[in-house]
Amino acid sequence: MSVITIERKVLEKNDAIAARNRQLFAEARLFAVNVVSSPGAGKTSLLEQTIHRLKGRVRVSVVEGDVQTDLDAQRVASYGAPVVQIVTNGGCHLEAPLVRDALGSLDLAQTDLLVIENVGNLVCPANYDLGEAMKVVVLSTTEGDDKPLKYPAMFRNASVLVVNKIDLLPYLPCDIGALIRNAHQINPALRVFQVSCTTGAGLDDWCSWLAAQVAAVRA
Repeated sequence: MSVITIERKVLEKNDAIAARNRQLFAEARLFAVNVVSSPGAGKTSLLEQTIHRLKGRVRVSVVEGDVQTDLDAQRVASYGAPVVQIVTNGGCHLEAPLVRDALGSLDLAQTDLLVIENVGNLVCPANYDLGEAMKVVVLSTTEGDDKPLKYPAMFRNASVLVVNKIDLLPYLPCDIGALIRNAHQINPALRVFQVSCTTGAGLDDWCSWLAAQVAAVRA
């Protein structure tokens, strides 16, 4: 019982700070998303393509979370977006206090869309609210079609599923229809985008949807 009590206290403290983060985002009239996935699913590639395609329309800022190195932050920065790196030094997820501290290095008044790229992990990030408007889970076709059933908490807590690397479907034993059915079995309200960051397929729909969310918040 002591373990449960400690975990509850940790989450309560996190949620209180997440609420303050959310208030900051509301005051700045920005749309914040928490992007989660397994390692290698393509979160950073999706972010690069998103920044590129929204340039001139939506001002994007990024909080980049990684266990080690700032390699992904360097990639994102090369596209011209303000980015703050959080290195967790082995931690398997971002927490609201880490995001709060990172926000001090960003100009939220000059941000329309804040993307928090979480540590590559489909377990721990499911339980931690960072103050985002919604979680976006990225799943690549190379991971197979049963991932939603294996990690139900993440898909239950997400609002959007982006299926990446659809250009590889002809070469993989992945049934895209089964993947989406499995995801909707866990969360019937999940919005699904099918994209390829290599060919560009589906990215216009994804970016148009993001731009619409930003416009709704700013209105």
